[in-house]
Amino acid sequence: MQSKPQISPVHFAPTNKTSRGHTFVALALFALVQAFTAITLAQTDTTQLAQISVAPIIAPGTVVVEKSPNAQQDPARVPAIQLVRIFPNLALRRPIQVVQAPGEPNNLYVVEQAGRILRLDQSNDQVKSGEVFLDMRKQVNSTNNEEGLLSICFHPKYADNGFVYLYYSATQPRRSVLSQFHVGADRKTLDMESEKKILEVEQPYPNHNGGTVLFGPDGMLYLSLGDGGAANDPHGNGQNLATLLASIIRIDVSQVTKDSPYTIPSDNPFVATKGARKEIWAYGLRNVWRMSFDRETKLLWAGDVGQDQFEEIDVIVKGGNYGWNMREGLHAFSSGQKGEFGTAYIDPVLEYSHNDGVSVTGGYVYRGEKYAELKGVYFFADYGYGIIWGARCQNLKLGAPRKLIHRSAHLWSSFGEMLDGELVLCSFDGGERGPGSLWKIQGVK
Repeated sequence: MQSKPQISPVHFAPTNKTSRGHTFVALALFALVQAFTAITLAQTDTTQLAQISVAPIIAPGTVVVEKSPNAQQDPARVPAIQLVRIFPNLALRRPIQVVQAPGEPNNLYVVEQAGRILRLDQSNDQVKSGEVFLDMRKQVNSTNNEEGLLSICFHPKYADNGFVYLYYSATQPRRSVLSQFHVGADRKTLDMESEKKILEVEQPYPNHNGGTVLFGPDGMLYLSLGDGGAANDPHGNGQNLATLLASIIRIDVSQVTKDSPYTIPSDNPFVATKGARKEIWAYGLRNVWRMSFDRETKLLWAGDVGQDQFEEIDVIVKGGNYGWNMREGLHAFSSGQKGEFGTAYIDPVLEYSHNDGVSVTGGYVYRGEKYAELKGVYFFADYGYGIIWGARCQNLKLGAPRKLIHRSAHLWSSFGEMLDGELVLCSFDGGERGPGSLWKIQGVK
């Protein structure tokens, strides 16, 4: 059983309902590689940093808040950036993700929410249309704003096995589907006939579908799922280990059986918990919109979209309970439920109030080589307000965030990390039904 600590957060700035301006908070995260059952909390004074002993994905480490009087302390620690548009003539509609395939440094793959995947050759930046890698618009349900083809990832050994994994919305019944596809013999398109459904999860409502699918540094496949939608988590999925909703799952797609297209890793946290879905890696998450592994520390970062007042950035740990729907960020959720702090919830490492944004987009820690000054900066955005922030995580010390791009007409739907560690952004421009665009993050010389 998980112990029930009391969590003492450290605030960069006031975070009550009437506060204005930046209301970021952060906390200390002391991580030891140990069994899930050994989760404990060190006793701390409210003026100190909370220390949570948890089991991270791979490497042990400590994320420590750098003390500061407010969120703008020493902003030079996160230098300015510039955004440079790429493929300026390209006609895109709701580009929702951009990735690269292993072994293809010249190509970008762009996911359009309606159900297309385009391949773009970076040596020809002036193209007006991309090569269609997949068109499954007839199979994808993109009727509602948060449904559609939501995520793609290539198998780490794609160059050899040709496997691609897609996460999308379907109907009859309304559900989320995780499928494996195989690239065609010409390596130019995905073979629609090769689809193998790995997982199907019924969705009670059209919103809060998650979803990011990606491989971890351990070779396991991770997928984020939302709480099922509507408002207030009406079915209580956030704190229910019997459902995959409101969780991040971890499965092994390299080990299949005649009865299942995946197996459960033996070190998943709930394999011995009666009634729990054994796929679950972490839970209590409202709607994780984009997550990523830091190449250097192996930590899993996630942006969890809030409801009424707060957006949050989390570092995801094995067996972690992130509090939804008892908490929103560091705060008791407004539904008025009791006992919010009686469970060992894992605090967000950053939060901001709805004065500063309404829909977080999780990003990446920059590990590229072109801009040394950006190394170790975790970039994230707010989709609704078009803002981009950066917070430096260096030697596992998390610094105060800095607003790098102020409110804009760009709705930042996703960050993408290229093979060389450089970062690319997807945007819906001028509104959700406007044209889409792609942008590279660059340092300012």
